Amino acid sequence: MNSTKKELHEIKAWANTRQTSLEIAEAIFELANYDNVLADKIWEEGSDEVLPLAFAKTDADKLFWGEQTIERKNV
Repeated sequence: MNSTKKELHEIKAWANTRQTSLEIAEAIFELANYDNVLADKIWEEGSDEVLPLAFAKTDADKLFWGEQTIERKNV
């Protein structure tokens, strides 16, 4: 991820507010080209591109998208 420390801090805060894994938040913001409005839309509506990108950022077997737990084996 080619973001500044400020962007990373904002993405972490965004993820915490939404109880979403940082990797998912990073993937959403990458797909939204760091546009907050578009990121919110992707978070609310979903996108088939988010989860593969998010799991590529981690070795974790589970990530959280709000109240949903997403397992790597289901992606």
